[in-house]
Amino acid sequence: MKPWDPNVKPYKLAKRQSKLHIQLSPPAVLFLGFILLIFVGAGLLMLPIASTAETPLIKALFTATSAVTVTGLVVLDTGSHFTTFGQVVIAGLIQAGGLGFMTFAVVAAISLGARLGLSQQILMKEALDQTSMEKVVQTAKFVLCYSFVIELVGFVLLTLVWLDEYGLRESAYQAFFYTLSAFNNAGFALRSDSLSAYSASVSVNMIITALFIIGGIGFAVLIDIKTNKRWCKLSVNTRIVLLATLTINLVAFFLIWLLEANNPATLGTLPVAEQALTAWFQAVTPRTAGFNTLPIENLTDASTTLTILLMFIGGGSLSTASGLKLGTFIVLIMTTYTFLRRRTQVTVLNRTIPQVQVLKALSLAIISIGMIFISIFILTAIENAPFLDIVFEVVSALSTVGLSRGLTGQLSDTGEIVIIFMMIVGRVGPLSFAYFIATPKPRKVQYADAEIQVG
Repeated sequence: MKPWDPNVKPYKLAKRQSKLHIQLSPPAVLFLGFILLIFVGAGLLMLPIASTAETPLIKALFTATSAVTVTGLVVLDTGSHFTTFGQVVIAGLIQAGGLGFMTFAVVAAISLGARLGLSQQILMKEALDQTSMEKVVQTAKFVLCYSFVIELVGFVLLTLVWLDEYGLRESAYQAFFYTLSAFNNAGFALRSDSLSAYSASVSVNMIITALFIIGGIGFAVLIDIKTNKRWCKLSVNTRIVLLATLTINLVAFFLIWLLEANNPATLGTLPVAEQALTAWFQAVTPRTAGFNTLPIENLTDASTTLTILLMFIGGGSLSTASGLKLGTFIVLIMTTYTFLRRRTQVTVLNRTIPQVQVLKALSLAIISIGMIFISIFILTAIENAPFLDIVFEVVSALSTVGLSRGLTGQLSDTGEIVIIFMMIVGRVGPLSFAYFIATPKPRKVQYADAEIQVG
């Protein structure tokens, strides 16, 4: 008997429907939401109007995944393969993936006066990393409003910079695409050499780096700065992110300049001023921006190793960046420091870090390193490529950076699937993905301590 048969009693119908009801955790909903967005994007990119030549399914999926996860790795040249329609689709996927489709959903629901159930509230709090619905609404509105303002400023400035070179219409289109790509830390470019043609342009370099640094700091930090304004009133998280961003960027800048100054394939032949500008761009782009103004494959091995580390660290939480995240990295550093100093409490800026945060940081690091190792193992087994290139590609994918040493376009279909999986996990978050495949079940029983030798 079918469920819609009029002879079925209401209570029986309700009972049958309840059996079909599936309970999904917030991380699972987010994960599946990204998957749905990727398939929709891939379908649009496969339309004849979207490209100048036929786009195979795996290539469309790879491109859509790279756009939704704001990575920037490409297997098809964005500027030549895709038409204006296809490029606009990619830009739309970048915006939706960068700001988070849940942000749009929150604002739309509140604007329409929708009443949200408990499960929807939990989902939204999980998506925006907040503890109350009031903060969820405030955060969502702030994300959209400030993103619009920042992107508008970037769009106007880049249009003015490129006005003489392209004319009003083309310069506006170029500015539109690069502003979205930069602010969302996507790294998609309309030229096959990314931004190498503008390595000497101070205005282009400064505008693009400002966009992806602001986008990578995190909206929680921007909200805190707007609310409190004075350094002493800023939260510990905000001060840590700002200090870490400044320190890492400056150290990376001097190291890249030092390591590449005598490399004729990168900075060696450039004037000193252009060396400094290019070194700065290359130092700040690895933490998930994905643009480049010099050939990545020509970097020295030392610079490549440094870039891998910067990609792994990533940007701030609740930002358009990914990676391990700055807060996680600082917690790990301070935990190690605490152990070496034989202390019992992990502290930073005269505040104690809760044990649950320490465990979360350690778990995230282990899961990320484990996934990187597994992916490297698979790719070394199926791809005939240099080991360093494979490591670089895997870390770039998991951290959703988009920098490449040229391996992406040479991957087999299986290799592309591995990278697609890493990009999705990198954007959703390794911890969220772990929750998706294994919902945590806390134990009510406490066991006696065990003495296990460590080190």
